[in-house]
Amino acid sequence: MVSWVTVIWSMVASACLTLAAIYWLVWYRNRTAWAHLLFSVTAASTAGFAFFELHIMRAQTPAELYAAVRWAQVPLFVLLVALIWFVGIYLNAGRRWLAWTFSAMRALYLLPTLVAGSNVNYREITSLRHIQFLGEPVTILGGVINPVMLFGQSSIILLLIFVADASVTAWRRGDRRKALMVGGSVEFFVLASLATSILVIWAGVQAPIVFSQLCLGLVAVMAYELSHGVLRASHLVRELKASEAGLRESEARLSLAVDAADFGLWIQDLTRDRNWASERWRDMFGFVPAAPLETAAILNRVHHDDRDSLQQARAMAIAGADGGRYQTEYRLLMPDGATRWISSLGRVECDAAGRPVLIRGASREITARKQAELETQLLREEIAHVGRVSMMGQLASALAHEINQPLSAILSNAEAADRFLQRDSPDLVEVRAILADIRKADKRAATVIERMRALLRRHTVDTQPLGVSALVGEVAALVRVDAATRQVKVEVDVPGDLPDVRGDRVHLQQVLLNLILNGMDALDGARPANRRVSINARRDGDQRVEIAVGDGGPGIPADTLGQIFDPFFTTKPHGMGMGLAISRTIVEAHGGKLWAENQDGSGAALRFTLPIAEGVDAA
Repeated sequence: MVSWVTVIWSMVASACLTLAAIYWLVWYRNRTAWAHLLFSVTAASTAGFAFFELHIMRAQTPAELYAAVRWAQVPLFVLLVALIWFVGIYLNAGRRWLAWTFSAMRALYLLPTLVAGSNVNYREITSLRHIQFLGEPVTILGGVINPVMLFGQSSIILLLIFVADASVTAWRRGDRRKALMVGGSVEFFVLASLATSILVIWAGVQAPIVFSQLCLGLVAVMAYELSHGVLRASHLVRELKASEAGLRESEARLSLAVDAADFGLWIQDLTRDRNWASERWRDMFGFVPAAPLETAAILNRVHHDDRDSLQQARAMAIAGADGGRYQTEYRLLMPDGATRWISSLGRVECDAAGRPVLIRGASREITARKQAELETQLLREEIAHVGRVSMMGQLASALAHEINQPLSAILSNAEAADRFLQRDSPDLVEVRAILADIRKADKRAATVIERMRALLRRHTVDTQPLGVSALVGEVAALVRVDAATRQVKVEVDVPGDLPDVRGDRVHLQQVLLNLILNGMDALDGARPANRRVSINARRDGDQRVEIAVGDGGPGIPADTLGQIFDPFFTTKPHGMGMGLAISRTIVEAHGGKLWAENQDGSGAALRFTLPIAEGVDAA
């Protein structure tokens, strides 16, 4: 005949031992998973208590029953202590002093059993009583109850309080599933077990102890909750794999984009002074793939003229300038002696405390662009030089002719008058003195003309940073003699703090000289109050300086305003005009623009722009 009691209690013990073994292995693989170890101890203790329950129901003598009841307190102690600490660790809640107090009370309750050999439940077993249970006779407890058992049962109240407090904390924190499954099941099964023991021991209900069956339900719920965590971890692993696949795809796309843009990526760890760079960056800087990237070795590749500016840009970014970002261009000296131009963009990253810890950046070779810029600059200089060689001679001759013609006429008339007045009349002495002054002035004018022609016929091009105030002042000094003779007032208004422009001093002097002379020509027949030429300069944005030459004449007719820069166009009654066309060529060769406009009051203004010299602080 099948003994269902033996089968059921054996199955309970087997199931608990199996779960204990499984979760002990989980803890063994991950020594930080203390909740799994405590569950394994709880399940193993439940299996041990089931063994003593079965032994109690099969006891044949009072001594055998007394011993089984006594030693059943050992697995019960381990089960309850492991259970309370499992709840505290798994829920990450509960008052630790309650857990320690409960553990101490259960240890005191177990102490007589281990030391004195007494039974904390019964002082003695007076008789054996049997009842029918699951179709077979089983032994039930009976005898003189030990009052010490009240101490042990009252300690269960601390367990219930601890679990309730931990469950409420977890619920409020948002871990409602854990609070309900673990906290709720522990409360239910512990209360059911406590009620069963009270009914059997104190109320005298004729029934066997089935505490292990209730603990099996508790173990099952705990195992399910832990397995839910395992399943969740498995789901997270699948999500992580999918994320990693997406990340690899994103990295592949980024790598393709970076390769297409010909960028090299690099990272510098500021805390440990370590550097990482992509293969493209290593190839760009001349480092083999396996070579260590020392900061000093990288800086040694930078041209010595650019090293300070690069380090200054990085230092400013580390200090927090421009949000920790910087962009700079510099040259590299390669091991084979070649020179490469590199453009780098970097961004500083800080830790939670705001300390710079990392610099991420990208670099790109721009040697071809720099060579194109250099060729463009050389082409501009060649254009200016060609214009100078081919047309400046004509400009010099035209200017000299236009100035010499009236001076020659005045000189001829003065000499004729001097011959006519070669008499000793005292009244004519003063007239002869005036004519002598005219001849001397003509000689001085001829000297000025020769100096101008010498300047205009220079063939070398000297491109350098030029101060606008000094440039305008030099030309204004050249025209003052002619301006005084023509009764023209020259007004100069140039701020001294304008940034330098870059160009050929002689070429730009020629442009200013031609514009001023055109302004003087426009004043023929003007009233004395309007006989003035003004020279002004101002900053035009961050990249240019604008210079304007205005006059008080009648202005430029609207129908000819767009033709004044055409070669040989002139408003003069006789001759051909090339000065403005040549001036426009020179200005455009310097990267600027020349145009004309009528002023609101009276007269016209010729304006031209010049780029600010590279390296000048635009701020």
